[in-house]
Amino acid sequence: MFSGTEKKIIRGAAVAVFGWLSVAPAGAADATAAKVVGATASTVVVATVNPAAPEANPRDTLIYKDGDRVQGTLLGQEGNIIVFKADRFGELRVAAADAVVIMGEKSTGPVVVAPVMAPGPKAEVAKKEAAKAQAKAEERAEAEEISLWERFSPWRLTAQVRNFFGPWHGRFAASAEEVSNNSAQNSLALEGHLTRKWAHDEVQLNGHYDYSDTNGLTTTDMLRADASWRHDFLESGRFVQYRPTVEWNRANVRNGVPSDYVLLHQEIGGGQTVFAKPGRVVRVGLSENLFDTWTEGPVASHNSHVVESGFVETELKLPWRITMKDRAVLYNPLTNARTGWENHLDLSKKLTETLSLSVQHEIRRNNPDGSAQDYKRLKLLLGLDF
Repeated sequence: MFSGTEKKIIRGAAVAVFGWLSVAPAGAADATAAKVVGATASTVVVATVNPAAPEANPRDTLIYKDGDRVQGTLLGQEGNIIVFKADRFGELRVAAADAVVIMGEKSTGPVVVAPVMAPGPKAEVAKKEAAKAQAKAEERAEAEEISLWERFSPWRLTAQVRNFFGPWHGRFAASAEEVSNNSAQNSLALEGHLTRKWAHDEVQLNGHYDYSDTNGLTTTDMLRADASWRHDFLESGRFVQYRPTVEWNRANVRNGVPSDYVLLHQEIGGGQTVFAKPGRVVRVGLSENLFDTWTEGPVASHNSHVVESGFVETELKLPWRITMKDRAVLYNPLTNARTGWENHLDLSKKLTETLSLSVQHEIRRNNPDGSAQDYKRLKLLLGLDF
């Protein structure tokens, strides 16, 4: 039908049309561009991609309230706890109220790569694209490396502590001071708090250590551990509680004579929640106190006392992420010639989700056991919350 010359002309025109169509845009609705990723003398491999769409990130992102974020995979949610597997830190368990998860973008499919006939090789374009892809891969690898700061950052430490303690929440805090004037003074304070709540019960575990010296002479060396359990009767607002405390004072002096002691204080009582609103709680109650004191010194001794007391507990959430907790106790003055009382005030400010700053004021006067040391302390502590 066609002569040999005509067939060659038609075949060459078809090749040219196919090559032009393979690199031309598919249309306004399809907004795609062609990128050359490989070529030979007579064949060009063309991959069509969508330049308008951002690069998909398949990893999920866990974002804390203060903006801290970590990438990984969302494993699920257990009640109000988010279970998240971080690329760097492993499995994390975070309260749903403290963070949100942004799901990663899933790729819609592989890039279409198809060999087509096109006139002329494009080897230089392919090399440039390969170099860009390599540079991007190196940037990602560098971003994924854990720096020395990240290994010991407060956020990483908090994540590890949260994983270790699970449903328990709390704070580790420390304070140090060194003063040099007419005398050299040094002080150190360490604290740890753990709290766990159930529907009707709350348990707290606390540890305290205070040390100070002046010109090398130890003036305070006290280790104290206390706990509390409270059961609330929500319908009536009443509650019962038990608070044991152990105090070991290794720098106590009475009448110029060293008199170290170990004090065991058990408080058993109950009361009424007189005000309970979100962020504002006030409780009042009465307790029976059992004091046992073992004194070390020239003459070791042991004595016991039973004293009644009244107490007031206040918990407030203030603006700017500030919380205040106060507990005041007044011992029955009829059982002692001197009225004994004590108060503990804690004012805390959350700097981030992991760091907090707190001011504590503690005072104890005329403890009914007769041997424990009176004190008044004001401390500024930096804490790691979890």
